[in-house]
Amino acid sequence: MGLKRHIPNTITLLNLLCGTIAVIFALKGWQLFAIYLILIAAVMDFLDGFSARMLKAYSAIGKELDSLADLVSFGLAPSILIYYRFSTFLSYDIYSGVNSLWIELLSFTPLVIALASALRLAIFNIDTRQTKSFIGVPTPANAILIAMFMHFTLHNSAFDGIYNNYWFFPLVSLLLSYLLVCNVPMFSLKIKSLKYNENKRLFLFLLISLIFMIVIFASGSQWSLALFILFANYILFNSLIFIYEKLFIKG
Repeated sequence: MGLKRHIPNTITLLNLLCGTIAVIFALKGWQLFAIYLILIAAVMDFLDGFSARMLKAYSAIGKELDSLADLVSFGLAPSILIYYRFSTFLSYDIYSGVNSLWIELLSFTPLVIALASALRLAIFNIDTRQTKSFIGVPTPANAILIAMFMHFTLHNSAFDGIYNNYWFFPLVSLLLSYLLVCNVPMFSLKIKSLKYNENKRLFLFLLISLIFMIVIFASGSQWSLALFILFANYILFNSLIFIYEKLFIKG
């Protein structure tokens, strides 16, 4: 196979490089650059798997490398994005010495997303149930959701009052961390066939999402809001199906 077998791992390393630089930029406060790098990392994450399938270049190393890259790009980088935004809001109280220790500790709560991402990726690597679908929110979906929220709110100060408080980011961080490791089944967004019976839920989700996209773009809203709604809808859609089946079908 020669050079071809190294292509997927090279793309995975580009994913890792983007995630590493995103962490550095996020810590510097260059949020937009960090957000774009997370999106590029997500594209690389798709391409490494796609190229591995096309070239039939699967390897045990590739699987482990992919998880390591995902932990940085989709676990650490988005948690640092939230940490920087939250700690910037808290900085006045920290510097003034008002309950500074409590506030300083509170500012670290977004890092629980990185811990939950590590746990999720470790479980995913040994869970044979997650070959065609997922259990819990995939780390790339979680990271894009966070990145799009950050992008949209950077350009829309009207929402500052929602998240500029002590509790929004800690509670959201805990919720997203739970969703990463919960037992809610999540279908894959990859369409492997066009057969309706095999993709009923996916097609319904895409139809609902398309309606949302049309409304959002027709209203002239930011493109990041459209992607945020898409991935929020993905999580909500799967969660509602899980609750419905739990209550009315499985009993």
